[in-house]
Amino acid sequence: MMKGQIAGLMKQAQQMQDNMRKMQEELSQMEVEGQAGAGMVKVTMTCRHDVKRVNIDPAALGDDKEMLEDLIAAAVNDAVRKVETTSQEKMASVTAGLPLPPGMKLPF
Repeated sequence: MMKGQIAGLMKQAQQMQDNMRKMQEELSQMEVEGQAGAGMVKVTMTCRHDVKRVNIDPAALGDDKEMLEDLIAAAVNDAVRKVETTSQEKMASVTAGLPLPPGMKLPF
């Protein structure tokens, strides 16, 4: 490889690293909402998996503790799936054209 090509690759790698850092910061500020029980339980979390809010419809506060626990777990899982989808979509724009090993998840 020529010296100029290596320098170009290094510059490209540095730019991608800067872009990834910016994207990770942006993702840390983004929020998604997971729901369960037709919206009876809602969980809001950042794309860094920090839970910000849990909203429970008063109708879900009946005597069935186990059902409420299941709804909360389902809403959290829904939010986590949305975080993963959002993160993958955003990071794909940064890594466009870069072949990553199978199963490698971003951000690192």
